[in-house]
Amino acid sequence: MIHLVLIFFLWFSACSSAQTEGIDTVMDAAFDPDKVLIVYLSRTNNTKAIAEMIQEKVGGKLVELELQTPYPEDYDAIVDQVAEENESGFLPPLKTEVAIDKYDVVFVGFPTWGMQLPPPMKSFLHQYDLSGKTVIPFNTNAGYGVGSSFETIEELCPDANILEGFSIEGGIERDGILFVMEGEKAEEAEKKVTEWLQKIEVI
Repeated sequence: MIHLVLIFFLWFSACSSAQTEGIDTVMDAAFDPDKVLIVYLSRTNNTKAIAEMIQEKVGGKLVELELQTPYPEDYDAIVDQVAEENESGFLPPLKTEVAIDKYDVVFVGFPTWGMQLPPPMKSFLHQYDLSGKTVIPFNTNAGYGVGSSFETIEELCPDANILEGFSIEGGIERDGILFVMEGEKAEEAEKKVTEWLQKIEVI
């Protein structure tokens, strides 16, 4: 009798392990980190910090957008240049190159500039066809919100599956506060990033 009970127990354990292994395999296959791109624009490193938090949670390839001709270091000068680019529709040429066909999920991260999507991110979305991909925007700003950025992404990616975006207050370059994603602020930001990723069912 003891032998029969032992055999039954071993058989039941084996079946349970096989079922669990199957579930884990399906979950892993549904979200392949090798198919995830996290592309971001960051002048003061706050958006970069959020991008790195996302990568820590979901994996993927982290890529920073760089321009062929970088923006000036002076804050007022970059404000004037970006205003002219937004008004004229000029798209600054990118130095960054991406093999976009490798990716199914594309996170796009950026600060709010002039209450709009920054011109370099517009360049990226014009240059690369994200049709059929899942696009997930995230944003840092000086407390003024995302402006029209998320709406612009929807306009530039009409055939993509765009998930709910994320936005958080970062530094205020105008006031010389360049980086705040550290210490308690970083812990708070990481918590919010995790809650957002869970809400959109990425993790």
